[in-house]
Amino acid sequence: MIEKQTVIDLLDRFNRQRPGLEFGNYGDVASYRAELRGIARDKREADALLCAVAQAGGMPVETLLEGFRAYSGRLSLVTYPDGKGPRLDYCTGQYFPTEYRRAVAAVCAAALWDYHRDDFAADAEPGESAGDAIRRNFRKRFGRAIANRWFN
Repeated sequence: MIEKQTVIDLLDRFNRQRPGLEFGNYGDVASYRAELRGIARDKREADALLCAVAQAGGMPVETLLEGFRAYSGRLSLVTYPDGKGPRLDYCTGQYFPTEYRRAVAAVCAAALWDYHRDDFAADAEPGESAGDAIRRNFRKRFGRAIANRWFN
């Protein structure tokens, strides 16, 4: 059985890898730097969500593993029957450098949604739907930018 901390460590290592942008693929410095800013934002958001997953002490590893359904299942955890450790496998959609960190953030956001869904839905105010209550709580916790991007 795989441990939650092992999955978190794999996600963290995957998130911290260099994007591998090639300047020659861009027409000018401005577009290259714009791409770098977006990639850096994706890393910050993935770091914040991954930290929240790590701090969710009661979250079972099964909830985290279920989160791999997010981002069209492109990021997956592969285990070997011969006892070798697990690893992450990513199937690129369009351009790896701009999407691999989003996959980490999506997996973490899906796991956090599943883990907090019942508690946050029970916190609904009169006239508020369960989904709106969940989104409101995530907005309080992460701020509007992350909440709108990953919990909307």
